[in-house]
Amino acid sequence: MLFPYAFGGKSQRPYYARVIMRILFIGGTGIISTACTQLAVARGLDLTLLNRGQRTPIAGAKQIVADINQPLEARHALGDQPWDAVVDFISFTPADIEARLALFRGKVRQYVFISSASAYQKPVTHYLVTESTPLANPYWEYSRNKIACEERLVRAFREEAFPITIVRPSSTYGETVIPLLMNSWSLPYTAIDRLRRGAPIIIPGDGMSLWTLTHNSDFAKGLLGLLGHSAAIGHPFHITSDEVLNWNQIHEAVAEAAGVTKHMFIHIASDFIAACLPELEGELQGDRSNSIVCDNSKIKRFVPDFVATMRFRDGIKQSLAWYDADSARRVVDHAANAKYDKLIAAYESGQMAARKAFGRG
Repeated sequence: MLFPYAFGGKSQRPYYARVIMRILFIGGTGIISTACTQLAVARGLDLTLLNRGQRTPIAGAKQIVADINQPLEARHALGDQPWDAVVDFISFTPADIEARLALFRGKVRQYVFISSASAYQKPVTHYLVTESTPLANPYWEYSRNKIACEERLVRAFREEAFPITIVRPSSTYGETVIPLLMNSWSLPYTAIDRLRRGAPIIIPGDGMSLWTLTHNSDFAKGLLGLLGHSAAIGHPFHITSDEVLNWNQIHEAVAEAAGVTKHMFIHIASDFIAACLPELEGELQGDRSNSIVCDNSKIKRFVPDFVATMRFRDGIKQSLAWYDADSARRVVDHAANAKYDKLIAAYESGQMAARKAFGRG
């Protein structure tokens, strides 16, 4: 792999030398990062994962067990070794970024920060999103923190030449994820259980807003193509599929993958949902209730062989096959189910009151 710049000093490598890159993933076993780890191993990269060692190790990747949020512990575990690229999957606040700057100054040729496409302007002023779309999200603190992280890194790039690359994934899923908003994040099989036993599934809004779901194996191809790419230093990128679906189509694909032909979908306005379940306001109003299409021209210019090849209907079938392969994986979030049932009851009660008020009851 070509890496066209180097650390200074007597050991400086030749410009455009072909070297084996030494890569560090902070995290490396999450939904997005697992696929990146697997692809890096498949490509024969010298990859090390820094994490707390609480998940099953991934064969072929080295591991440093330490808590990145404990600066002294992380510094001791990493020592003074330099890295060609560090990919940070688990920084969420400016305080996290300050700690990373202190840890990696002078020790990394490229620091890749995994941000979020939810940082893009909400409400949207144009459905087609490019990397130059303004960053502003008044609805979701998670997104505002990611924006603040980006701003701090851009300042570090401008003031001290800290070698940043910013990557903004949108909704990215893998075999363990059923990517429906009205679903349990911790126990995603919950939505499939509802479908299979005939319970109604809530679709926010009218289901016609446009959305893109990206399989983690496709995201990994774009991310790894940026590593060691000196022209990517200082740039932001989003990496998403080019397949655009509306939420009705997404839910139909999930039902088909679950083998459910007779299902019940209930459309409930996003602001009504947020009023009943305020914990969902950020993700609803600040992200998924908007019609957004990401223009992937930039990542394709920098990584010419990047192409997302996993259609959602195929990816979600893989997810269902993973759950169906082991009954121990099919765990239901009963607390989430109770919330959804209560929300549906409130909505139907409101419908009944409206019909009576207009003489239709």
